[in-house]
Amino acid sequence: MTTTLKPREKPVKSPCISLCALDINDICMGCQRTGDEISRWGTMTNQQRREVLELVEQRARQQGLLK
Repeated sequence: MTTTLKPREKPVKSPCISLCALDINDICMGCQRTGDEISRWGTMTNQQRREVLELVEQRARQQGLLK
């Protein structure tokens, strides 16, 4: 019996831009992730990473970093 394996999905890329400094709200000034999101990134599923990226975009817009 032959089983067809699904190709593995590539991991969602980290938004890190190597400007690592947390502000007083525990948000990285470079990538806009929280300290917790940064520390858990390596164990998150791709879906969880996509959800974090949505939050990152919202935070960047609120900070005026994106229009």
